[in-house]
Amino acid sequence: MNTLLKRVLIFLSIIALGLLLYSVFVENIFASRLSPKDNVKFELNDLKLKVFYNRPSKKDREIFGALVPFNQVWRTGANEATTFETNETLEVDGMPLPAGKYTLWTVPKDSIWTVIFNSKQYSWGVDNEMKPMWDPNYDALKIDVPVEKLNSNVEQFTIAFDNSTDNLFLTMAWDDTKVSVPLK
Repeated sequence: MNTLLKRVLIFLSIIALGLLLYSVFVENIFASRLSPKDNVKFELNDLKLKVFYNRPSKKDREIFGALVPFNQVWRTGANEATTFETNETLEVDGMPLPAGKYTLWTVPKDSIWTVIFNSKQYSWGVDNEMKPMWDPNYDALKIDVPVEKLNSNVEQFTIAFDNSTDNLFLTMAWDDTKVSVPLK
């Protein structure tokens, strides 16, 4: 066997071993995630918006007021912290949000949610004790939005952009609950 082929086989063996070790000790890259990752994008003229989040499922559980407690900061999804990115300054319910990348946190309540855009980037949504990693010192914007009760259940947590009425909203829905954040 020639030397080049031996080197290629050794290199490929090292890559395969690295992937195996990563899968075993860090994250099983071959298994499907319980809360899959998702990206949502919105583009209009020069405006580009993007949300990265993880989508937990209801699975016959009581969600708001139970799995996601009322009156406590929630990472707004599962696993990694949810991020919101804009390339232009936005008006969020009449308040300016400068262009940039933010982590998105919420405080669910029975009739309103507090939505928080935080300028700090967090590698994960919660710490070892399952407490949100959110630091209020980096809050760039905080608004309250009303809760809309849905007639049917949303099985998997969903974030979307809604521009159907020529008014732009960032919507979040799960179980029988939906909130809409007005954007301009």
